[in-house]
Amino acid sequence: MRPEPAAKARAAVPSAAPERDFASASLPRHLARGALGFGLVGGAIALVPVAGPVALLAAPLALIAFRGCPTCWMVGLAQTVSRGRLERRCEDGVCTLARPSPAAAAQE
Repeated sequence: MRPEPAAKARAAVPSAAPERDFASASLPRHLARGALGFGLVGGAIALVPVAGPVALLAAPLALIAFRGCPTCWMVGLAQTVSRGRLERRCEDGVCTLARPSPAAAAQE
């Protein structure tokens, strides 16, 4: 049985969606951004009884520290930790994660 030409063409076309990279240059830098972001969110909520709703204006600053939402920060944490340890390989429309080959690591 031969595969349909349309199915073969779909597998050969790369994804049109750009790959997002939320990782930081280093783990301490990423953790500092997280501490700042979570501190701003916590501070904004904790200061509402004292400063009123104006205190919630600090919450959008957390989005800048997180580079998006807290979930984006968590994705970036996983990317930062795994950077250089895992490599994505796509062959025949099937993508897998694997450890980088020693030859590829030696070239860097």
